[in-house]
Amino acid sequence: MSDVLQTGTALDFEAHRSELTGYCYRMLGSTFDADDAVQETMVRAWQAADSFEGRSSVRSWLYRIATNVCLDEIHNKGRRARPIEEGSPFSGTPSMEDLVQRPTSEWIEPIADARALASEPDPSQRVILKQSIRLAFVAALQKLAPKQRAVLLLLDVLGFSAAEAAETLDTSVASVNSALQRARAAISDKNLRAASELTQPQKEMLDRYVVAFEQYDVDALTTLMQQDATLSMPPYALWFQGTEAIRDWMLGLGCGCRGSRLLPTQACGSPAFAQYRANPEGGHKAWALIVLELSGDRIAAVNSFLDVENLFPRFDLPLLLPAS
Repeated sequence: MSDVLQTGTALDFEAHRSELTGYCYRMLGSTFDADDAVQETMVRAWQAADSFEGRSSVRSWLYRIATNVCLDEIHNKGRRARPIEEGSPFSGTPSMEDLVQRPTSEWIEPIADARALASEPDPSQRVILKQSIRLAFVAALQKLAPKQRAVLLLLDVLGFSAAEAAETLDTSVASVNSALQRARAAISDKNLRAASELTQPQKEMLDRYVVAFEQYDVDALTTLMQQDATLSMPPYALWFQGTEAIRDWMLGLGCGCRGSRLLPTQACGSPAFAQYRANPEGGHKAWALIVLELSGDRIAAVNSFLDVENLFPRFDLPLLLPAS
């Protein structure tokens, strides 16, 4: 292969990195595993570039490689979940002994919208792509059999034909259609076509959320939530449901968040905030990446991801805020 062709092929591969990252994230539920899977895809594609015969597009060929990488990863590591899908909500008053951490490899992680969403000129397709990285949808995907997961994403999210998906998965069109039917039935309550843009009432509610959080007005915070709202804090396994339980946590063991600052960001197609707690040495230090799930103009779930040393760099967020 000539140097010119090598350079052109590498550029073609890189043009698909963002959308491949989004695909691998949906498959694996982890931004770190997705980055590793895409890098492995690029390495395999580069190594096999001489054998690429052009019978399909470079994009389809890359998706075939990426799918095989993801299927291997799922086989080796199993599925990820969210705390709210693992056991019942905590009841009573928690103590330090109840703060049991599980390995971060067991939990679904957030991803920055900018890393997962390729530039998409079609507004309706961008809505689908954005909705398909929501935490609830990604969690639902993890419960599907791996090939069902891939089929649903390839056809319903990425717009592949059944024939293209069959070629990608090295199977028959009939098998693809059967897997798609089962996958759709399993996640029928996860609406991929919900509105992706925030309404004005939602924007105003989020402004009130920031003010209430930074003032640590817990009563004001909980009035912005549904009565059955949930709070989870991976890597901790415990989670809470209901505004009363959330209020008790925030005024109890969670009171160290008093005096925090919030910076807006975008994660998992949802409103999100980088939380910085007051630093005894001055300024504020990274504490959590908060991803909110909304229902109408109320908060349905608060997901506080505490693995900030790994997550914040992926969001181009600093770990320290200087004193203002």
